[in-house]
Amino acid sequence: MSVVRSGDRVDLAHVISSVGKRPEIRLCESFRIEGREGDALARLAQSRGLKRYRCASLLGESQYRMAQLESPAVPLDERVQALRWRLKDMVDFPVEGAAVAVADIPTEGGRQANVFAVIAPQSVVAERMAAFHAARVPLEAIDIPEMAVRNVAALFEESNRGLAFLVMQAGESLLTISFGGELYLARRIEVSAQGLADADVERRQQMLERLALELQRTLDNFDRQYGFISVSRLLVCSEFDTDGTVAALGQNLYLPVQAANLSAVAGFDGIPELRSSERQAQSLLAIGAALRSDA
Repeated sequence: MSVVRSGDRVDLAHVISSVGKRPEIRLCESFRIEGREGDALARLAQSRGLKRYRCASLLGESQYRMAQLESPAVPLDERVQALRWRLKDMVDFPVEGAAVAVADIPTEGGRQANVFAVIAPQSVVAERMAAFHAARVPLEAIDIPEMAVRNVAALFEESNRGLAFLVMQAGESLLTISFGGELYLARRIEVSAQGLADADVERRQQMLERLALELQRTLDNFDRQYGFISVSRLLVCSEFDTDGTVAALGQNLYLPVQAANLSAVAGFDGIPELRSSERQAQSLLAIGAALRSDA
């Protein structure tokens, strides 16, 4: 089960996943937050029986910093501490006591090994843990959106091919590139689904052209850095005009651009509203987080 805050709402998702079988989305609901977030969590713990699940939560994009760094040449048990001090000049909060996590980026051919290093203030993590503890909801993991998107993208990957996945929600868009179920690139782009929805026709076209340019530059840089990975396609998941966005990007990018459709990789017969591409986009982070906690 995942419990993910998105703006003024909380998204819940429960996914049953096992090796060799299509994941089944059993629950996907959204609730508006009225009052304090902790109060909302306590109410959901009662009404949705959250105490029965191992739950995952996600940090908001402003609550952590993620950086791609060279893997330090130290023993594994010293790596977190070494990275902590490398991150010191990248954040505006004390690194002493801050939560640090590391994810390896696989490489080949003797290339320099890199890692994703994620750091969050101790106060942010402590507050999240305290809220779940007060509501008596078991908290298994505090994750980040990049990894939640990676979890969903992995379902769409083709054998021996990389996949670019673009998620467009109310805030910034998030682009990931994965290969073999591993995250190789994550980048935020300042073009959002909400921005497109609010723009007039001319402004919307300008924004889509800028988005296509940023995507092309990123894909070109990725190809130079990871020449051993062939990216097969770009999947788009957007809260606004998915078909129009796919068509516009397809005219400007060299690789196939398609709308992400969860029905191709997961079952959700009991949740008909998930047939909507917009609803899939709204729920994507919660579903991705649930894929971690229920795997």
